[in-house]
Amino acid sequence: MLKRKAYTSLESWKDSLKLKNRALLVAGARQVGKTYLISAFARQHFENVVEINLVENEDAKNSFRQASNSADLMFRISAASSSPLVPHKTLIFIDEVQECPDVVRYIKFLVQDNQYSFILSGSMLGVELEVVSSQPVGYMSNLTMYPLDFEEFCWSAGLGSDVIHQARLCFQKREPLPDFLHERLNGLFHRYLLIGGMPDAVLANHKTNSLEQVRNIQDEIVNYYAQDIGKYAPAERRLMIKNIYRLIPSELLNQNKRFRISSIEDVKRFDQVKEDFLWLTMANMALAAHSIDAPTSPLLAAENSNFFKLFLSDVGLLASRYPKSSLLGVLDGKPKANMGGIYENFIIQELVSHGYVPRYFSKRKIGEIDFVLERKDGGILALEIKSGGSYKSHAALNNALAVPNYDISEALVFAETNIEKSGVVTYFPAYCIAFLEYDE
Repeated sequence: MLKRKAYTSLESWKDSLKLKNRALLVAGARQVGKTYLISAFARQHFENVVEINLVENEDAKNSFRQASNSADLMFRISAASSSPLVPHKTLIFIDEVQECPDVVRYIKFLVQDNQYSFILSGSMLGVELEVVSSQPVGYMSNLTMYPLDFEEFCWSAGLGSDVIHQARLCFQKREPLPDFLHERLNGLFHRYLLIGGMPDAVLANHKTNSLEQVRNIQDEIVNYYAQDIGKYAPAERRLMIKNIYRLIPSELLNQNKRFRISSIEDVKRFDQVKEDFLWLTMANMALAAHSIDAPTSPLLAAENSNFFKLFLSDVGLLASRYPKSSLLGVLDGKPKANMGGIYENFIIQELVSHGYVPRYFSKRKIGEIDFVLERKDGGILALEIKSGGSYKSHAALNNALAVPNYDISEALVFAETNIEKSGVVTYFPAYCIAFLEYDE
């Protein structure tokens, strides 16, 4: 089994049951490993497990949809179960719960009964379960799973936690990594850009060492996402949403990476497609970084939601949309100039999985800063992402640092380099973004 950070979160939820019974709702895009991880956790930590998948079990889905109240739903769960329900010793795991929103609506009353533990999971919760945002406080905990981040990918490649700890210490102290460690992590980083963090793709890489086999799996996942759009998106918007999703890789080839509304046929104003972009991000198929008017705290007050960069949820899926011949430079750490979008996709994927809300800043007299972040303490970080050799050329960053009323507390450049500091700017290997934790 792939080692996942979410497993620790599952264990923390289990420990919290000693104080108060709560259900757990696990969200995340399709194929990120939710079902496998929850099933493994359940059998390790509970004496009895009842698992019902509402996509695979059509009869259970139809039955649950007919439930009139929580007691009726519980009776139907017992009827659908092939395992005994032993009070106080049974975990009920309902997967693909987006197929039956009433399960979430009734969860408060099932939890209050205090007979069983509940985990609910689904892949389209952001767009299918409006009740999630208004759930009763205190009866359900939430966990979002993402593709394997870079650290998890390193674990899967056999890199020990002690080695990663050494790299993290270098990052925290702003000291160069030893050459052997930097070369090892950099090699894994370049491979991760092509493979990404989808568990099946990661396992295929380790088993076959074949990018062709990895890309076959990535193609299947992209096709699954297209099917999900066809199934869950509003009927009148499905073609538009599919078109926007299809355009993301080509839009990231642009110099500034911003998604151009003009790229969408017959669309003149952002208001025409705003809900379609929102749907893709709520479905966890895409990640967005919105523009801000100025790097000042709080960033939310400076956000301009009409301008944004849009990325795929997994960097490997993005790489799979490009011809293999164009990716050889990425594997060698010398990508073609227009492959910078892959580096930025990697960065935003790490940031989101670590709890950040990434934004970017662009102004005519300043230039564009790739990502701007806000820490819990209000500190503002300005990030530049460089895929080429001229990583010390960052005019926009210099211009922004020279503006007195901007709240930039630290300037970081992530590039093909080891850790070094020059004035107020610190340069890091791109993979070091894995060590930028939100709660530092």
